Amino acid sequence: MTESGCVDASDTRWSNLAADLDALAEAQEAAETDAVVAELTRAEHAATGLASRLRAAIGVAVAVDLPDGEPVRGVVGDAAGTWLLLEAAARSPERHLVPLAAIDGVSGLGAGSVPAPRREIAMTTLLRDLQRDRRTLLVRTRGQVYRGRIARVGADHLDLDVLDGRHREQRVVPFAALLCVSDAPPGMGP
Repeated sequence: MTESGCVDASDTRWSNLAADLDALAEAQEAAETDAVVAELTRAEHAATGLASRLRAAIGVAVAVDLPDGEPVRGVVGDAAGTWLLLEAAARSPERHLVPLAAIDGVSGLGAGSVPAPRREIAMTTLLRDLQRDRRTLLVRTRGQVYRGRIARVGADHLDLDVLDGRHREQRVVPFAALLCVSDAPPGMGP
């Protein structure tokens, strides 16, 4: 203020300039923080694998696209680094074991993820359980669907006793060709 009691215009301008500079600094700091958060989010997404996304979707209905063009639908029952287990949405005992390498796409997944547990069950363990139970299965490969029972599980393949009604044969299916192993629908018994 001046001696006459009036406000000096230069004091007001300095106050306004200081306020503008403070606001500009705060805006720049907020923008830098947003950029850092966005970069950290992108880095976290880049480190998230499909298995982690599937583990976060346990209990969620999804559709899984496979290379043969026939999707598999179900509720995510479990997932590991190399496989996905889908259970039927309705009161059906049907289940599908899908190697992650065979998945072309998944519909119905959320954005969440769950890290892998310390020890995961190997797909071969699940296949050996199916072998022990002597279940009749549908085994889908890139070019065929076989109905049969697992006779043996190797490190990178399974032997399938094919049941086609006329004769029985044993088929070796490399895991690299495997798209899905499903419970055979009722009425497709041995």
